[in-house]
Amino acid sequence: MNLGYFNYPMPANEPVLQYAPGSPEKTEIKKALAALKAQEADIPMYIGGEEVRTGKKIAIHPPHEIQHTLGYFHEGTAEHVHAAIEAAMQAKEAWANMPWEERAHIFLKAADLISGKYRAYMNGTTMLGQSKNIYQAEIDSVCELADFLRFNVHFLSEIYKQQPLNAPGVHNRTEWRPLEGFVLAVTPFNFAAIGGNLPTAPAMCGNTVIWKPAHTQIFSAQMFMRILIEAGLPAGVINLIYVDGPIMGDICFSHPDFAGIHFTGSTGVFNKMWKTIGEDTGKYKSYPRIVGETGGKDFVLIHKSADVDVAATALARGAFEFQGQKCSAASRAYLPSNIADAIKERLVAQIKTMKMGTVEDFTNFINAVIDERSFDKISKYIDAAKNNPDVTIIAGGNHDKSKGYFIEPTVIETKDPRYVSMCEEIFGPVLSIYVYDAEKFEETIELVNTTSPYALTGAVIAQDRNVIALATEKLRNAAGNFYINDKPTGAVVGQQPFGGARASGTNDKAGSQLNLYRWLSARSIKETFVPPVNYQYPFMQEA
Repeated sequence: MNLGYFNYPMPANEPVLQYAPGSPEKTEIKKALAALKAQEADIPMYIGGEEVRTGKKIAIHPPHEIQHTLGYFHEGTAEHVHAAIEAAMQAKEAWANMPWEERAHIFLKAADLISGKYRAYMNGTTMLGQSKNIYQAEIDSVCELADFLRFNVHFLSEIYKQQPLNAPGVHNRTEWRPLEGFVLAVTPFNFAAIGGNLPTAPAMCGNTVIWKPAHTQIFSAQMFMRILIEAGLPAGVINLIYVDGPIMGDICFSHPDFAGIHFTGSTGVFNKMWKTIGEDTGKYKSYPRIVGETGGKDFVLIHKSADVDVAATALARGAFEFQGQKCSAASRAYLPSNIADAIKERLVAQIKTMKMGTVEDFTNFINAVIDERSFDKISKYIDAAKNNPDVTIIAGGNHDKSKGYFIEPTVIETKDPRYVSMCEEIFGPVLSIYVYDAEKFEETIELVNTTSPYALTGAVIAQDRNVIALATEKLRNAAGNFYINDKPTGAVVGQQPFGGARASGTNDKAGSQLNLYRWLSARSIKETFVPPVNYQYPFMQEA
């Protein structure tokens, strides 16, 4: 029963705490880190409101301290995928019929719990499980995640207000229904906020969800799931399972009630999912919604008019924050010949001051990459560059996995603008640079536009406004998020809706109304107050 029209105005972004020496938040996070390390967590799956333990326990280790065990999660099987689907379908009717304000307040409460009572623990589980320093954890697992929840409530309330025109004697209305079936959310290791947004955005719209996080993000994912339950999320609305991807895909993508996928991960995996869904289209009750944000080979194009310090800092932060493990990280840079040496000098000088080590030492800017597989992949690119006479490593180049998966911030300079590290996604602390003739800016724009199949983020750094306008126009399709005189990372919910096209995904812009539309199915209803009682129209009369 609706007893009123409820208003959810545009929220403010959650303030980022600074964790200065002696601050209350610094004291709290250090206590939380100690508490999380002092015990071994026993982490169940959550299916239909029940904690599910299988006995097949997989250890979780901090990437920067691989000898320490944070706890164990219980790995699931095909049986648990089927159980999660059943739980989601059983919960669907009651959840879809729940008044909007009741659904909304669950997520608003969760946002307040994240940014208040559990702030230190959301940060702590992200820091330890994903090897993020406190600032990277704060902007991700607290601020961005709380923003996703609050802004999506506002955006969805605005969508619900959108109604059609009426005519004399007729009333029209639009129902914004959830999809018919369940939604699958597959989330990556690198952002706890993405891990939270991908299942909650469809759920907020009235859908029920199967959530499969990356195994390397489970420590923070289960923390968020516990917060959702405390906030009042009904059983079966979001079902958190830890299973192998192929097992999950075989079952979900062949199920007649599969209604959509919300995905962030690699382009190759997404392509395979899309192909499988396409081949199975005849099995589904409705055409599934396919929403994905995938890879990136994000660029920074620097003009001869650029401020050298601005350019060097944009590269240092954009390439090496969170060890370059952001879909948006600066991965290839184009330096004009007139100021290239000055930029390289300042960049290398900044890198030399970057300390690397555990997240518990707050003076460290660089921590570990996520796991051994990632470490080995990134190391191969670096070692190949060392052995290539046409390539020079001007910073970093060392790596060591004896205590943790540590790779130095590395800058590769190449004379070939299509050298492999300029083209392929590496997903680590490796920046490749190419020095171009400062008088050939327009030709370099075309080079930037055609080097990579991706189109996620990019940046232009210049002081000449005509150049900024030119690059903005010519690179219109090269990046879904484009930055002027800034690094190509750090999109803020409500300010820069995030997503890219080409091989970078469907550009459905997380953190905006565009994304929420994908989890809704509109129904138009026309009611005629005084219906006609004769089929004839006036034109049929001759006199």
